[in-house]
Amino acid sequence: MEVSSPGIDRPLVRVRDFQRFQGFHAKIETTRPFDGRRRFKGVLLGVDGDTVRMMVDGEEVDFHHPDIHKAKLILTDDLIAAAEESKRL
Repeated sequence: MEVSSPGIDRPLVRVRDFQRFQGFHAKIETTRPFDGRRRFKGVLLGVDGDTVRMMVDGEEVDFHHPDIHKAKLILTDDLIAAAEESKRL
């Protein structure tokens, strides 16, 4: 049996995951369409209760956590730098 870490471009599952990675880029797929679409890419702005806030195409979009089907961090230079910094601590 092999156990591995999800890596730095990890899936976001719990509400606190979205808060922890505030300021980083992510992809969100919803269970139902919002404004005619189900897939979004943008910067996580944080959480208010069970609402996940994200900046998408210059506009703030709010997602009710239960409406999020899948979410994942996007591998960027900032994310890599933050992961390297946390290894040093």
